[in-house]
Amino acid sequence: MKSAVSTTRGVFASCREFMEMIKVAHTLFAMPFAIGAVFLANRDDPVGSIELAVLLAKVTVAVALARTAAMAFNRWADRSIDALNPRTSDRSIPAGRIGSRAVLISSIISCAGFIAVTASINTLAWQLSPVVLLVILGYSWTKRFTSLCHLVLGLGLGLAPVGAWIAVRGSLLDGNGNADPVPWILGGAVMLWSAGFDILYGCQDAEFDRQQGLHSIPARIGVGRALRLSSALHFSMAGLLCWLWVEAELGLPFALAAMVVTILLLVQHRLVKPDDLGKVQRAFFTLNAVISVLLMAALILEGIAR
Repeated sequence: MKSAVSTTRGVFASCREFMEMIKVAHTLFAMPFAIGAVFLANRDDPVGSIELAVLLAKVTVAVALARTAAMAFNRWADRSIDALNPRTSDRSIPAGRIGSRAVLISSIISCAGFIAVTASINTLAWQLSPVVLLVILGYSWTKRFTSLCHLVLGLGLGLAPVGAWIAVRGSLLDGNGNADPVPWILGGAVMLWSAGFDILYGCQDAEFDRQQGLHSIPARIGVGRALRLSSALHFSMAGLLCWLWVEAELGLPFALAAMVVTILLLVQHRLVKPDDLGKVQRAFFTLNAVISVLLMAALILEGIAR
């Protein structure tokens, strides 16, 4: 009995360690936009409630699997770099709490699961699933050769609402057969927002990146300029939210959410200063989680209002 109990505790401990390693809480960044996009895409030609619930469940699982694959692969690919960085040396793989092979296998399994779920959604979602995996897995290598790595991360997160749109409509075309700008505007807003906060987060490792020959915007142009660039990306995101409001003919809920988001972005950049990065974690997680959930709520309200 003691052996069985110990085994059970060991399994739970390993699961907790894995969940912590892939930062499950950070799913609050991309997932809400995918959920909101499902409701917005369903607005003009709504499907039945049961079909919508099934689609929503599939999109949620697909995003979760894609994120697990990406984070596990990133931790595996960066294991040697993480071991050298004092800020990351206690992560699961360099600290020896999880084997690198197990992490890589979990990424492969998640990739297979993601492709299987997209195949169950519709043909276009399945056909584009390898492209999504190429972006989100490829990001892990970009810091080795380009400072634009932050934009690649942003692209990966920005594909979440675009993919959700495809899940509902099976197409990226409007009713007239023309390219529908709405999913791309929403995806672009998520891309700029994600790239902006990744630059902000990367300021913590600017000196380490320079020492190791790694590429990041803070390492290339300095923390002060990087923070200004992050601000520019975030306010460009606010501009895209205004464009989305106009293009998609959204109402008061989204307008109010966009205004609050703009204020929160201002607060975020007031918290972090070039000579004081101590509040990066608060700005990175707390405020950005609020932003994503707030916009999700607004998109849901807009989707069910008609």
